[in-house]
Amino acid sequence: MKAYHVKSGAAGLDGLVRTERPDPLPGPREVLIRLRAASLNYRDHMIVTGHYFTPVTRDTIPLSDGAGEVVATGAQVTRFRTGDRVAGAFFQVWLDGPPSRRHPALGVPLDGTLAEYIALHEDGVVAIPSSLSFAEAATLPCAGVTAWNALMEAGRPVKPGDMVLCLGTGGVSMLALQLAKAGGATVIVTSSSDGKIERALKLGASFGINYKTHPDWEKEVARLTAGRGVDHIIEIGGAGTLDRSYQAIAFGGKVALIGFLAGMTNPNNPATLMMKGGSLQGIGVGSTAMFEAMNRAIETNRIKPPVDRVFPFEQAADAFRALESGDFVGKLVIAI
Repeated sequence: MKAYHVKSGAAGLDGLVRTERPDPLPGPREVLIRLRAASLNYRDHMIVTGHYFTPVTRDTIPLSDGAGEVVATGAQVTRFRTGDRVAGAFFQVWLDGPPSRRHPALGVPLDGTLAEYIALHEDGVVAIPSSLSFAEAATLPCAGVTAWNALMEAGRPVKPGDMVLCLGTGGVSMLALQLAKAGGATVIVTSSSDGKIERALKLGASFGINYKTHPDWEKEVARLTAGRGVDHIIEIGGAGTLDRSYQAIAFGGKVALIGFLAGMTNPNNPATLMMKGGSLQGIGVGSTAMFEAMNRAIETNRIKPPVDRVFPFEQAADAFRALESGDFVGKLVIAI
C-alpha cells in the first residue's frame, strides 16, 4: 500500500517520507479499512517536528484522524461488515467510562491514517454519519471528540441559554462552535483575523473578538455578556491564555483545557477561578462511546464539519505547511 511515515528521530518536515508498505491483514477481532481521507491536527505538526511528548522511536505512519470503508473483517468481528463507512477512534482502545490507563493513540505510538489501509480492533472503530463525506468524517476522531467531551461529557454539560467562548478558529474550536450552537448555546469566538471571524459567524457564532485589536479580550467578553462572563471556555491557548480565561468565566463556569498554542510556561494565578467557584477541566480527546454519541448529535442536527482545504495524497507535505501557517478555518484534509 502507499503510505507516508515519519522517520525515527524526525525534527522537521524532511522527516515525512513517502513509502510503500505491505497491506495489513486484520486479526480475529479487527477490521481492515480502506482509508479515503485523513485530517491534520496541531499534534501532527508537533510529531513531525520532534516536539511532541512521545518521541518517534521508529518509522511511524502519522495522523490520528481518518475515514474510509471496511474491506475485510476478522473471523470474530461482530460490529461491522464489509462496505460499512467508518472511522478509527483516536485511542486504541478506550471503549467507555473513565480511562483506566493511558491508551495508545493513532499516529504515535501506533501507526496512523496517512496510508491506504489500516487494521483496527472493532472496539476502536465507529460508523460515520451517513450525511457526511469521507473528508468531513475524517475531521472528527480527535478534534470532534475533544470538542464533544469538553462541552457535553466533562463537568457540567452545555445547556440551552449558556454562553460558550471558543478560542481560535481551528478544528476543535469550530467543531465546538457547531456542537454548542446545536445545544442551544450562544457562542463567542476569538481570532487574530477579521476574515476568520466572518467565517465563524457564518458557521453560527453570535460574536467575534479580534485579539490583535483587543488584546485584553476578556474585557470584550465581559462587555458582550453584560459583565456576567461565559459558562464554558474552549481553552486551546494553555498557560499563555489561562489568566484571561479565568477573568472571562462566569460564576460556576468551566474552562476546558485542551491545548497550549499560546505557550506552556507562563505563570497563571487560579485565585480568580477559585473565587468564582469555577472549574478547570483537562480534556484528553475521548472514548469510542463519546465518538458514537457525538455522531448521533451530528446526524440529528445535520452538522457539517468545516473543511478548509483538501490536499491530494501526493501533496501531504503541503498540508503540513498549511497547518504550520495557521491560514485556515476548521480542518485541513488529505484525500487518499
